Amino acid sequence: MRREEFTSRALRAMRHPHTAVLLLDLNGFKQINDTHGHEAGDQVIAAVGRRLGAWSREYGGFAARLGGDEFTALVRLAPDADADAEMTRLSSRLSQPLDTGRVTLAPRASIGLCHTSYRPGAGLSDLLRGADEAMYAAKRCGDHWRPAGAAGAHRTAHGRRAGRPGPHLTLLTPVWRKAS
Repeated sequence: MRREEFTSRALRAMRHPHTAVLLLDLNGFKQINDTHGHEAGDQVIAAVGRRLGAWSREYGGFAARLGGDEFTALVRLAPDADADAEMTRLSSRLSQPLDTGRVTLAPRASIGLCHTSYRPGAGLSDLLRGADEAMYAAKRCGDHWRPAGAAGAHRTAHGRRAGRPGPHLTLLTPVWRKAS
């Protein structure tokens, strides 16, 4: 999916008052590639994409791959929902064992969540930045997820972690076969 298409779809999704933006980054992904090979890494990326896409659809949303081992999702999540329970459920789903044919892996992700209610009137880029900053804080602290705080609570370089390129989006579409 091209950036314009993602942006258009995300802006439509943000019209719903209970929209939450998530950013996910896999933990230890380089080690998976280095230890088990890029084929295993590709299987992990595909499985995480399927799992995140299925979870997102359950919440009236969609997911996209930003590039590398980083993903985003926009979902409907009521502000009074138990975010910890929901993110724990997502984290558990993402980390289900994956048999690559050579080794069984359990992917782990750090998740940042920025709900529109956290930053009233914020635009898409601000919500993505908030989710990115929260995800970076979760990764740094060893947590599986973190909510975004006030704007700028977890500083990054121009809204991205230092050394990380901008997003290249791939929409995660449903796969009509048994998902891992």
